Amino acid sequence: MEKTPRTIGVLTSGGDAPGMNAAIRAVVRAANFKGIKVLGIQRGYQGLLNGEVRELGLRDVCDIIQRGGTMLYTARCPEFKEEATQDKAVEMCKKLGIDGLVVIGGDGSFCGARALSNKGIPCIGIPGTIDNDIASTEYTIGFDTALNTVIENVDRLRDTSQSHDRCSVVEVMGRHAGHIALHAGIACGAIAVLIPEREYNIDTDIIERMQDTLKTGKHHFIVIVAEGIENSQEITKYIQQKTGIESRLTVLGHIQRGGIPTGKERVFASVMGYRAVELLEEGKGNRVVAVQNSRTVDFDINEALNMHKRIDDYLYKVAYEISI
Repeated sequence: MEKTPRTIGVLTSGGDAPGMNAAIRAVVRAANFKGIKVLGIQRGYQGLLNGEVRELGLRDVCDIIQRGGTMLYTARCPEFKEEATQDKAVEMCKKLGIDGLVVIGGDGSFCGARALSNKGIPCIGIPGTIDNDIASTEYTIGFDTALNTVIENVDRLRDTSQSHDRCSVVEVMGRHAGHIALHAGIACGAIAVLIPEREYNIDTDIIERMQDTLKTGKHHFIVIVAEGIENSQEITKYIQQKTGIESRLTVLGHIQRGGIPTGKERVFASVMGYRAVELLEEGKGNRVVAVQNSRTVDFDINEALNMHKRIDDYLYKVAYEISI
């Protein structure tokens, strides 16, 4: 890009996350303030291919900052990996007069943004996923709300677990990443946290710890399991068999994706949405907006996609040692 765009598009792609609406609102309001027209693209890249767009003005994004989900809807588009599909998207952008694009989603969505940027449509990525698994940023839109949803539901389960001297095994989202499980384990005082990034031994990491804790007078337990572990039901049965404590499995599932976004969510999403428009206004593309040390920064999209996010070893140590 050599000049300020006259029209930009905004879309949400992949899984929905609370706070996406706050980011959309910020993109629209910031662009309108700067005299830039915004086209809202519905249903992600699939909607772009189909030309499912509508102009978004100031009043179109009223009263969405407090809503979960995404007003633009979202979808997955596996065929967008194919160059012919990407070329079709470029032609659609040109047909619609889109000079730049803001993509709110995860790493898969950023791969699509990189492809479009390389083909002449400048794109800015905003990290939106409840899993908090995008390496370039300390924080992704949706994580804080999802975590608080887990905490609220585990606290409710604890009440009934305590009343019946039970063990509640709670499966949370995180097929490849254990950030929700680890943070929830600390926040909820779980006796054990199982995540995909760490090998575990059910006897030493759960059974023996529960048996030792029984001797101190505690008779109810919480175990948090990330869905990537894949055998929550068997774990639950094994705990009951080995300890004699009635054990129940609760799978929280997609309830974690919904709900009113937290204040932290709304602030970070708004700032990142604003920064995305600033970058396009500055003639920049192929960038990802991120949060580092609580500051908004941006990275080249190739650099961002090559980063690897690891579980915080210190947090894992804390979760283990204070759960006795």
